[in-house]
Amino acid sequence: MSARPDILAAGASLEPPLHPYSASRRLVGEALGSTLLLAIVIGSGVMGERLAGGNVAIALLGNTLATGAGLVVLITIFGPLSGAHFNPAVTLVFALRRELSWRLAFGYVAAQIVGAVLGVWSAHIMFAEPVLQISTKLRDGPAQAFSEAVATFGLVLAILGSIRFRPESTPWIVGLYITAAYWFTASTSFANPAVTLARAASNTFAGIAPSSAPAFVAAQLVGAVGAAGLCSWLLKEGSRP
Repeated sequence: MSARPDILAAGASLEPPLHPYSASRRLVGEALGSTLLLAIVIGSGVMGERLAGGNVAIALLGNTLATGAGLVVLITIFGPLSGAHFNPAVTLVFALRRELSWRLAFGYVAAQIVGAVLGVWSAHIMFAEPVLQISTKLRDGPAQAFSEAVATFGLVLAILGSIRFRPESTPWIVGLYITAAYWFTASTSFANPAVTLARAASNTFAGIAPSSAPAFVAAQLVGAVGAAGLCSWLLKEGSRP
């Protein structure tokens, strides 16, 4: 495994890294970043819905802006530490690219899922909601699943493209992409298996019914692997004439 932190997800790491960090610190970074990300996603969804007076578009706008802005901050902070993946699909891509060992990748995924659930519970506590919930918000159908494949494909493309050409801009590129994808996809761009599973534990504005989650996760993984395969050719430096 390379000494530099692999890059991101919802985040990405800056290049070159500030320091090489131990595996334990990187795992804590992934867990903490995922916790804060889900606290932002769920908390802003609850706040947006409460203040929007029934206007779903305004609630979604509040949810969108908070998530995009939060990603910029979280990726900037945690990028040099863990790579700021916060996303099993992104971790899978970097493992396939051999920039992350499979052993550490499994640790990342576990940390991301645990952190994401803790973030959901934190948001519930902040807004005096029941901590333990199960979402009843169905997000079913081929259009929703296809949207998740497109959203995750675009996210991985944005990540790998930014690290290839503008690594210092990766936090902004990812944050802006997710902000846009909230609105151009029918699914509002979960684009993250850990986020999907955690949001199934919240019967709030940003929730997803557990029965809808498997199709989302499968589509996200397909989109991520597809983007990784394309970028292995598309972004490979060719020979100069």
